Amino acid sequence: IVSLIALWLSGTYRKPAKEDVWKLLRVSAIGFFTFQILITEGLQRTTAGNASFIMCLMPVGVMLLNKLFGLEQITRAVVVGIACSISGVSLIVLGTGKEFSLEGHHLIGTLCVLGSQFGYAYYTVFSKELLERYSTYQITAGLMVFTTLLLLMATFNDLLAVDWLAIPAIGWGSVLFSGLLALCISNFLWIWGTGILGTSRVAIFNNISPVFAVITGYFLLGETFGILQTVGAAFVFTGVYITRNRDRFLRRSPT
Repeated sequence: IVSLIALWLSGTYRKPAKEDVWKLLRVSAIGFFTFQILITEGLQRTTAGNASFIMCLMPVGVMLLNKLFGLEQITRAVVVGIACSISGVSLIVLGTGKEFSLEGHHLIGTLCVLGSQFGYAYYTVFSKELLERYSTYQITAGLMVFTTLLLLMATFNDLLAVDWLAIPAIGWGSVLFSGLLALCISNFLWIWGTGILGTSRVAIFNNISPVFAVITGYFLLGETFGILQTVGAAFVFTGVYITRNRDRFLRRSPT
């Protein structure tokens, strides 16, 4: 609802071509819908260590999709930056002492999280193509509409079983916070960023999340922030810097 209001206020709506409607539906179904379902299922079935590490592989998925479809040039700087950030996240996870396990349902959960990251990578790569013809407001609104319809169909029985009047105010607050900030505003900024920086350079910012999680845990939950987390955070930001400034690391041919 909020994304549709934002589109209306922006005045940037234009009638989409039929092929673009199908493309947006595909991005919603294979990308964002798949991400939402699998990440929710996966996090309940695996360890925090497994999930934290697998989620940092999303930039790899973006890189592989770009390479496979020839959408963006994959430079050495991008590869080095992604490898550096993944190493940093690994150090952060090790420093927090989170458990790694591939036994039983943990393996299923890990595969679900891995699938969710492929969906997120797919959504990141192919939503950028639509920016050539439509505004960020329209793409975000279309993405939210299609994904909402798919989620309603997938969770219809669960919705009927909920006692909506029994949900406390803090529950509704969480829904509003997640819907407005995490889903609407953040995805608007994410799609807008891919048009400015390109998908490979935007995807690397995904790996900053564990850094903020550790810092927040330190100040709000009294968790430790040791040497491994510090070195890991430095690796993550170094990877972001290398990828963000990849042109400086390209070898220039003599003229």
